[in-house]
Amino acid sequence: MSGWGWTVHGDGRTVPPGEVVAPDERLAWGRTVGIGMQHVVAMFGATFLVPLITGFSPQTTLFFSALGTALFLLVTRNRLPSYLGSSFAFIAPVTAATATGGESVAVGGILVTGLALFVVGVVAHLAGTGWIDALMPPVVTGTIVALIGFNLAPAAWGSCEPDGTCSGFRAAPVTATVTLLAIVLVTVLFRGILGRLSILVGVLVGYGVALLRGEVDLAAVREAAWVGLPPFVAPTFDLSVLGLFLPVVLVLVAENVGHVKSVAAMTDRDLDPYVGRALMADGLATTLAGTGGGSGTTTYAENIGVMAASRVYSTAAYWVAAATALVLALSPKFGAVVATIPAGVLGGAAAVLYGMIGLLGARIWVQNKVDFSAPVNLMPAAVALIVGIANFTWQAGELRFEGIAIGTAVAIGLYHLMRAVARWRGTHEEPATPASVPGGEELPR
Repeated sequence: MSGWGWTVHGDGRTVPPGEVVAPDERLAWGRTVGIGMQHVVAMFGATFLVPLITGFSPQTTLFFSALGTALFLLVTRNRLPSYLGSSFAFIAPVTAATATGGESVAVGGILVTGLALFVVGVVAHLAGTGWIDALMPPVVTGTIVALIGFNLAPAAWGSCEPDGTCSGFRAAPVTATVTLLAIVLVTVLFRGILGRLSILVGVLVGYGVALLRGEVDLAAVREAAWVGLPPFVAPTFDLSVLGLFLPVVLVLVAENVGHVKSVAAMTDRDLDPYVGRALMADGLATTLAGTGGGSGTTTYAENIGVMAASRVYSTAAYWVAAATALVLALSPKFGAVVATIPAGVLGGAAAVLYGMIGLLGARIWVQNKVDFSAPVNLMPAAVALIVGIANFTWQAGELRFEGIAIGTAVAIGLYHLMRAVARWRGTHEEPATPASVPGGEELPR
């Protein structure tokens, strides 16, 4: 790369077999614009579900998502292709904080999370990332991701207020079921980009069903202006809820590091020197979102899928994606349309997404061949999962900790405590009886 520009890959029109368009390359601008817009479509379904579920403004979330993506590209010096969309790790703490002190308190929690992630990024940039791997080995990382997903399970089912208003699946079981089935079937019926957009397509199918069943109110859409700034919410800070947000930092670290490693593997480039910058950039983007009412951000796996399918890893496409998202964010009418998605549709999508988040934790275990015959791995994960799923709570003065925060502390603390004691006593090779079923085969250590 020369400066901040891009060299044209090949003839600028095609990607020959076995080749990829590197981050510092691009195709012809016409094709680059098309791929950039495809990235917006890829992130759309998941990015908008978070504000709709948490009660945030979809238009505001898209606005800060676009700015955050541009900021990410700047901080990483145009070397890391990534779109920053809404992080699902924020759903539980935002929901709890909103119930406690309102949306502004939740926004304050997002801002503090972003600052904490930025500090982690600075340390990683200066000292390397070895300490991250030591603090959060795969058994711990997988457990934290899993307990966040499973902690959200009750929200997918939803609840009903005394006035009869319901959320989640309970709001409209028929619409929710159709949405869920549409997401599942699109995933296996279609190849390529359409199959990767199963969440978006499923939500559109569910929305159509909701329209037919009279569950959509379009009054706000008719009244909304075509052009205008999104609504902003200033942050306020409540010490009692900040403990809910800090575990999210660990998830964002794991997601960002995983993203950098994935892109490095697919482009055959050493991107480790940019891990710290990626963390700092996501921290700044999340902090920016926390100044005005946007959802916290993270690097998006959906867009990694688009890159893998197209073999185009050009950061130029992400500048196009950021610009496209910003244009859409400046249309209140577009935001109003998204905000009309009814609770039943969201409940159906959430039932799939929350379970997928939980099982992504298990995927981390499998990919890293975590040996659960070892008590040092089994017990911290087991206890932390129960704490997270049952949503244990603990009040310490003004601070309130719930299942995700306590489960995260248990996963990290119990793992390192057991590991230290087991090494001191020489007992770390003892098998864990519940996992050592007759005839079972454990993965090699």
